[in-house]
Amino acid sequence: MNDMTKDQAVPADAENLLHDDDNIDNMYLTFAIGEETYGVPIAVVTEIVGMQRIMTVPDVPRYIKGVINLRGKVIPLMDVRLRFSLEERAYDDRTVIIVLELGGSPVGLIVDRVSEVLEIAEDHIDSARSMGGGESQGLVEGLGRVGENVAIILNSGMLVSDAELSMPEAVSA
Repeated sequence: MNDMTKDQAVPADAENLLHDDDNIDNMYLTFAIGEETYGVPIAVVTEIVGMQRIMTVPDVPRYIKGVINLRGKVIPLMDVRLRFSLEERAYDDRTVIIVLELGGSPVGLIVDRVSEVLEIAEDHIDSARSMGGGESQGLVEGLGRVGENVAIILNSGMLVSDAELSMPEAVSA
């Protein structure tokens, strides 16, 4: 029996993105927020799931949309658009949740759409410091050049650090 509704279905182009594990150190799952392409290391991605009912949680930052119960695991959800202080938009059939495993805790990122898994060699990633980031650790780890395109490589630990502090279920014991 299939309990998934149309809203929970994973878009067809997202289903097979996590199956290529040739050189995992240089692999990034890319996704779109608006017109920009972002990437996170494939090593921290556990799955991509379609949107589902979100249970709201009081007294959390605006970008934390709440939690989902995914096969018995409570997973806090961060809307990446809101995390980047971008305009909120309605979720559609391309909106997905990228589940990351960080420090033993799952966290879901709500993104506009997934793109593809890319292999980006280290020498094709420019440091974020070249953008004036200085010594401080920021959200942007680097800029990955793939042909004529650029993917903004995110520091996934910094991206969700506030979420982990705000959601007790996400903090490892």
